[in-house]
Amino acid sequence: MQRSARSIPGVPYQFSDSRLLQQALTHRSLDRKNNERLEFLGDSILNFVVSARLYELNPANDEGDLSRLRARVVRGETLAKIAAGIDLGRHLRLGEGELKSGGFKRKSILADALEAIYGAIYLDGGFGACAAVILHHCDAVIAALPEAQELKDPKTRLQEWLQGHGHALPRYTLLSEEGLEHKKRFRVRCSALETEVEVCGEGGSRQNAEQSAAKTALDLILEKYGK
Repeated sequence: MQRSARSIPGVPYQFSDSRLLQQALTHRSLDRKNNERLEFLGDSILNFVVSARLYELNPANDEGDLSRLRARVVRGETLAKIAAGIDLGRHLRLGEGELKSGGFKRKSILADALEAIYGAIYLDGGFGACAAVILHHCDAVIAALPEAQELKDPKTRLQEWLQGHGHALPRYTLLSEEGLEHKKRFRVRCSALETEVEVCGEGGSRQNAEQSAAKTALDLILEKYGK
């Protein structure tokens, strides 16, 4: 990309100040004047714009549901997919080390650069212009979101089902912890006694093992009792 470029494909905005676009595309590995501050700004605006859109489209969802939906839209993995879809990596300005290691494909670098572009658009053209570009990129993601209930983790869904049916909360018991410090395996028992369900789960952390056990327990309960 030439220094005088005022736009890039996939971002429907023409910059008045091309230096802002250049800075948004500049990784810290290349220059002290890089995109980190713009990323901070763009991240905040992205969260607000997506929050407002979800609030408008989902009047029946509570704060927790809206937060889970927003997290799915603004997470790094989603932003990296958007950035890859517009071939943003081709325009990044990276230091020699990042170029050699394939930094233009790295998800974290792509996601950060996309947020930096949002920040640069806000400074160059104002909130309305920035919001329009964000929604251009994110509306399709928002439209494809699953139901908020599906985004809850298994422990939360199991707890809500049990409480909703007047049962006691599940109990999680650590059964074993094995392996080297960096490769531990945990085994946990989940007991939902009033439903006569007791299962085990394993994972690389106690939390992951509990989530695994909760998912198995919930699947069995729903199979046994229905929704």
